[in-house]
Amino acid sequence: MSGIAAFLGVSLLVIVTPGQDTALTIRNTLVGGRRAGVFTGLGVAGGQACWTVAASAGVTALLIASEPAFTALKYAGAAYLIYLGVRALRDKDEPDLSTEGPKQPRQRTFIDGVIVNVLNPKVALFFLAFLPQFVDPSRGSTATQILVLGILLASIGLVSDVVYACVAGGLGSWLRRRPTFLRRQRQVAGCTYLALGLAAAATGHRRT
Repeated sequence: MSGIAAFLGVSLLVIVTPGQDTALTIRNTLVGGRRAGVFTGLGVAGGQACWTVAASAGVTALLIASEPAFTALKYAGAAYLIYLGVRALRDKDEPDLSTEGPKQPRQRTFIDGVIVNVLNPKVALFFLAFLPQFVDPSRGSTATQILVLGILLASIGLVSDVVYACVAGGLGSWLRRRPTFLRRQRQVAGCTYLALGLAAAATGHRRT
């Protein structure tokens, strides 16, 4: 039980620290409403679940051991972040001032969350380095323990993203009455994604 408590404590500290998942959730919430933010969070959790399965199966370790595979994933993830940035900067539509906010396809926001995580090698490194620290081989299958820990981590992350979506959604009606602010927010979001993409592309390959 002490191991689980330590895992939950560290996970909370890691997840509540704002990162690209938080930025994406807030951005999609402001653009598409609270529901878009929630579906983004579901996509993020789905992407983390993919890495959980990969880590439990040993795929993550093989990926990090392979320089070409790691590099390909790194540049694919960087390209997608840059795409999100360009998409935000090129969006010239005037903000929707309706009370409910503009509608955004749930599928697109969900896919955004999945891809940003699946194509992020830092997530692979994190799952490979973090989850095994709390595995006790004397308690049974290592793969099963990693799966359980990964699901717990993704669940905590989902709750965090939903909270961010609810807070941003609550401010949405106030923000939508200020179209200039939304245009500036869109520009800031676009520049943020571009910066994250360039930073991801510059990430070196670290062997564990």
